[in-house]
Amino acid sequence: MGVVLMTGMLSFGQKDEIKNAEKALKKEAYTEALDAVSSVDGATADDKYKGKYYYIVAKSNLELGTKDGFDVPTINKGLEAVDKLIAFEEQEGKSKYTDELKQLRADKAQTAATAAYEKYKAENYASASQDYEMVFKLSPVDTTMMYYAAVSAGLAKEYDRTTALYEGLLDMGYEGVDVTYVAIEKETGEEKSWGDAATRDLMVKSGDYINPEDKKSVSKRSEIVKNLGVLYIQLGENDKAIKAFETAREADPNDINLIINEATIYYQMEDYSKFKELMAEASAMAPDNADIQYNIGVANGQMKDYEGARAAYKKALEIKPDYKNAVLNLSGSYIDEANGLIEELNKLGNTQEEIKKYNALVEKREGIYKKSAEVLEEYLKASGTNDSDILEQLKQIYGAIGDSENYARVKGLLGE
Repeated sequence: MGVVLMTGMLSFGQKDEIKNAEKALKKEAYTEALDAVSSVDGATADDKYKGKYYYIVAKSNLELGTKDGFDVPTINKGLEAVDKLIAFEEQEGKSKYTDELKQLRADKAQTAATAAYEKYKAENYASASQDYEMVFKLSPVDTTMMYYAAVSAGLAKEYDRTTALYEGLLDMGYEGVDVTYVAIEKETGEEKSWGDAATRDLMVKSGDYINPEDKKSVSKRSEIVKNLGVLYIQLGENDKAIKAFETAREADPNDINLIINEATIYYQMEDYSKFKELMAEASAMAPDNADIQYNIGVANGQMKDYEGARAAYKKALEIKPDYKNAVLNLSGSYIDEANGLIEELNKLGNTQEEIKKYNALVEKREGIYKKSAEVLEEYLKASGTNDSDILEQLKQIYGAIGDSENYARVKGLLGE
C-alpha cells in the first residue's frame, strides 16, 4: 500500500506543478512557468502530464530565447523539448501540441530570418551570420540559411567559422539549386513563373498556358568548394585546398568551374605551371570562353612566357574584340619584356664593345615599346573610342621612349 500511496502523491505533485505552470503560461510569465515545472523530470513524468510538460518547457524556452535577440542555449532547450514532444505524441498517436509548436518554431525562424537580413543590409555580418544559423536551427529544412550564414561569416572575416559552415554544407550534401516552375502564356507568348509545380500545372490545365518547364539554377557546390579552397589557403592548409577540388572534380569531372577554381588555387600558391595546365584543360572544354584565354595569358605572363601570353590574349580578343583588359595586358606584355632589358643594360660597362651592345639593346627596347603602343592604337581605331585607361597606358609608353609628339597628342585626347 505504501508504494501505491507514493505513486499517487507523485502524480498529484506533477498535476499541481503542471497546473501552476499552465496559469503562468497564459500570463506569458515564461520564467515563472519554467520554475513551476523545474522539479518535474520529463523522462519519468506520468504519461498524463508528459505532453503538457514538454509543451510548457518548449514554448517557454522558445519565447524567452527570442525575447531580446537570440539566446542560443535557451533556444536549444526549447528545440530539444519540441523534438521530445513530437516523438511522444507520435508514439501516443496524438497531435495536441505538435502543430502549435511547429508553427511557433516556424514563426521564430521567420523572426530570425528578418533580423538576419536587416543586419546583413546594415553590414553587421558577424551578427547576421549567427542569426542565419539560428534560422536553420529553428527550421532545419531550410539549408539555404546555412549558406547565407557562411557567406556572412566570410564577409565578417571570421574564417574559421566560415570554413566550418561550408564544410557542414558539403557534409549535408547541399547543392543550393533553386527550381522555378514556368510556362508560356498563350495570349502574350510571355514566360510566367510560379513558386510550386502544382499551381503551374493547374494553369496549364486551364488551357491558358503551354510548354511547362522546371528550370533549375546552377548548383552552388562548386562555388562552396572554391571558397573553401581559398579559405584553406588563407589558413595555410594548401593540401586541404587541393584535396577539396580533387574530391569535387571526381564527383563532377565535367564542371568547368571546378577546374577554373582549382587553377585559381594554384595561381594563389604561385604554381603558375599547374595553373596553366588546368586552364589549358578548361580551354579545351570551352574553346570560346574569352576569360579562360585571358587567364592563361596572365599565367604565361607571370612565368615570363611573353609569346605564350600574347597568343592567349589575342585568342581572347578574337572571341571578344572589345575585351579591354586583354588589350591592356597584351600591350603590357611588351612593356614587361622591354622593362626586363633594363637589368641587362645596367650591367654593361664603358668598353667600346659594351657601348655597342648597349645601343643595340636600347634600340631593341624602343622597338618593343613601339609594338606595345601599336596594340593600343589599333584597338582605339577599331573601337572608335577614346578610352581613358587605354590612353593613359599609351601616354606612359610614349613618355618612356621620348616620343614627345605622340605624348602631347594623347595628353590632348585625355583632356590634359
